[in-house]
Amino acid sequence: MLASKRQDSAGNYGNWDSMIKHLKAFIPQDISFEFVNCQFVQDFKEYLDKKAIAHGSQRLSQNSKYSYFNKLRAALKQAVKDGIIPHNPAEGVEAFKQGEPEREFLTLDELQACVKAECDIPQLKTAFIFSCLTGLRWSDIQKLLWSEVQHSNEMAYYIQFRQKKTKGAETLPISEQAINLLGERRDKDARVFVGLKYSAWHNLKLQQWVRRAGVTKTITFHCARHTYATLQLTMGTDIYTVSKLLGHRELKTTQVYAKIIDDKKKEAATKIKLDF
Repeated sequence: MLASKRQDSAGNYGNWDSMIKHLKAFIPQDISFEFVNCQFVQDFKEYLDKKAIAHGSQRLSQNSKYSYFNKLRAALKQAVKDGIIPHNPAEGVEAFKQGEPEREFLTLDELQACVKAECDIPQLKTAFIFSCLTGLRWSDIQKLLWSEVQHSNEMAYYIQFRQKKTKGAETLPISEQAINLLGERRDKDARVFVGLKYSAWHNLKLQQWVRRAGVTKTITFHCARHTYATLQLTMGTDIYTVSKLLGHRELKTTQVYAKIIDDKKKEAATKIKLDF
């Protein structure tokens, strides 16, 4: 229902899908809305906090708890709007606090290893690497048209598009290497990445691909955008420029990446040790 309507981003749809799986694990049998009361919502929150499993035997992260619980609240709010229930029982239950954003990314060496590794879905590999080279979100790559990929003597190659998430009009300069990834140009109204989809299967194939490259991190498609941001900052691009390239409305959004780089620098500073 709501999950299928909100496929505008890989992460958003994946979060809805995961929430539904946890809801089914919490209450395996079908129940009617009359049993979905404040206590039910409180018990589901307790389940997410103490019992729900993410990967293997790992508990849910703080942000996963926050996200899944808020998805349930949103679904119940929609049920009120649709006249299915008279009020939202989740309003009486305190939500989880959001944790620090988890922004996994690839180093340049890891990205290079991924370039050389084989992927079972070549188009998925191309789209991911293209995102690493441009910083484009999944939602913008999925809908990208050839008419939006342009060239001029003044700007060389660039993409002129409207962000699906923010609705903002953007002009994004891109490298010749990124252009070469796309292959032969097709009709202007054709999508650049035909048939590119998000699903649990595609996510699995993405993870298998990076594993073949020797990368042990948990990588999703959105990590490509994080990779672009952190590599730009690592290579000396100033934060204001990176913010503009990412299409961020506020500089503080980009500063999260700067903090990641600062933390890596601190970590690196402690690696050289001498015996005296």
